[in-house]
Amino acid sequence: MGKQEFEFFDPDLLAWEPEAGIEGLYAKILSQDPDSGSYSRLLKFLPGTDTSPAGVQRHDFWEELWLVEGAIYDLTLKQNFTAGMYACRPPGMPHGPWVSPGGAVTFEVRNYE
Repeated sequence: MGKQEFEFFDPDLLAWEPEAGIEGLYAKILSQDPDSGSYSRLLKFLPGTDTSPAGVQRHDFWEELWLVEGAIYDLTLKQNFTAGMYACRPPGMPHGPWVSPGGAVTFEVRNYE
């Protein structure tokens, strides 16, 4: 089936939903493929969000992220990532956990194909 076709729309019309049981982490699914599970979303870190309870992440899909605003600090790499930075992670690549003292928003594409 693939992702639905959308012309430009305002993502502010979509609700932020709590994500992964992490306090202060929220997501908006922008588009998704119900067959493959692939999707695009916005991920919001409220100021002070700490993803340590989820530990280091590894996925069975390709993941691309663009840091739209704010910053996240990777606790494993001991490195700060700021607005405008991009990541492309193949399946199995370890990453995180992060803290975001001032908050952040990322645009993320997950591809299971």
